[in-house]
Amino acid sequence: MKIGLIGTGRIGAFHAHTLRSVPGITDIVVADVDTARAASLAQTLGVRAAASIEEMYADGPDGVVITAATSAHAALIHQALDAGVPVFCEKPVALDVPGTVGVVERAQAGSVPVQIGFQRRFDAGYRAAREALRSGELGWLHTLRACTSDRTPPPAGYIPTSGGLFRDCSIHDFDILRWLTGREVVSVYAQGANRGAPFFADGDDVDTCAALLRFDDDTLATVTATRYNGAGHDVRLEVCGSEGARFVGLDDRAPLPSAEAKLSWQRAADPYATFMERFHDAYVTELGVFAEVVAGRAPSPCSPAEALEALYVAEACERSRRTGEPVAVADVRAPSGGAAPGA
Repeated sequence: MKIGLIGTGRIGAFHAHTLRSVPGITDIVVADVDTARAASLAQTLGVRAAASIEEMYADGPDGVVITAATSAHAALIHQALDAGVPVFCEKPVALDVPGTVGVVERAQAGSVPVQIGFQRRFDAGYRAAREALRSGELGWLHTLRACTSDRTPPPAGYIPTSGGLFRDCSIHDFDILRWLTGREVVSVYAQGANRGAPFFADGDDVDTCAALLRFDDDTLATVTATRYNGAGHDVRLEVCGSEGARFVGLDDRAPLPSAEAKLSWQRAADPYATFMERFHDAYVTELGVFAEVVAGRAPSPCSPAEALEALYVAEACERSRRTGEPVAVADVRAPSGGAAPGA
């Protein structure tokens, strides 16, 4: 199986490393608008670099992995569909609802599989929590508490094209909450703040946010995020039911310095510093599943339509942050966007 990879920045290089170890993948061709960077990565990994994306497609890949800049995602997905090549694309599908809806409609009109990269669906902790909830072991669900906290902020130049904290960061929480519960968010109330570097406010963004979500069965969820978490990269979820609970992200490397004098566990000296450390195994599993999708042995585990549902929630949160009012998710839906079923 030959896989093309478009985009050789940090996450692209990480995925290229991973693809080399996926069973069934025998050939990798990388491409980037920065041809020197692509050539350097290819030399480091012992794979091939194409001089352009067009040249990569001319080489006849069986599947394509897109890790380019967010602003290019939608066009690159359309290009893969034009070529009839199964495609994996890091989230988001596009920076806005219309661009995302365009990809959803195009993908649904054809038979070429598209997988969107929400890697938390492949994390062992989230999967175990989902199984416990859906088996009935936790009773009826009443509260979800999710957090995503970066240790250090991204570069200033990233912020104007990121889509904002809700669309860029909290969208992972919105997706995993839908996936875990099988329910839809109906309304949100969100706030944001800037306590750090001025480039967030300059980019019309916030460095810290909090949102209250109500689901269609009246379950409540809180979602928080920040670009400044000095203790380390912290991603957790509390799933609280009438008969029990599950807590995701409480392993030895969780950056949770306790205020208590005594602990019953040993906290590691090297807490997670980045999302790639925290979700390394999930990323590996995710790309292994994509290889199965390319081979025709599995359906896409995360379609563009499901990614659109998470984007609707992010859009509602951003609107709520700006207006200071609760927002119904139905009010931000595109007329032709439709609704994806709970996974």
